[in-house]
Amino acid sequence: MSTKYKFFISCEEAKHICDKSQYGEASFWEKVKLNVRLSWCRITRGYSSNNNKLTKLVQKSKIDVIEEDKKAEMQRKLQEEMSKY
Repeated sequence: MSTKYKFFISCEEAKHICDKSQYGEASFWEKVKLNVRLSWCRITRGYSSNNNKLTKLVQKSKIDVIEEDKKAEMQRKLQEEMSKY
C-alpha cells in the first residue's frame, strides 16, 4: 500500500475499528484511521452514531442478571425434576 493511501480504510474495516473502539481495544493508529474515515463517509458516521447510542442504552438499562450460584441451583433442581420422568 502506498503512503498516499495509508490513512484510507474500507467501510468494513472502519466498522470493525469502531466496534473495537467502543470496547477500548483499538490502537491509536486505528482511531486515527477511523477519524479520517468518519470525516468524509456518511455511512460510517451513521454506523458509529448508532453504535454509540446502543452502547449508552445498554449501559443505562440497569439489567439484573442471575448470580452463578443461584443459576447452578436452578439447573440442579431442573435436572432433579426431569430425572423423575
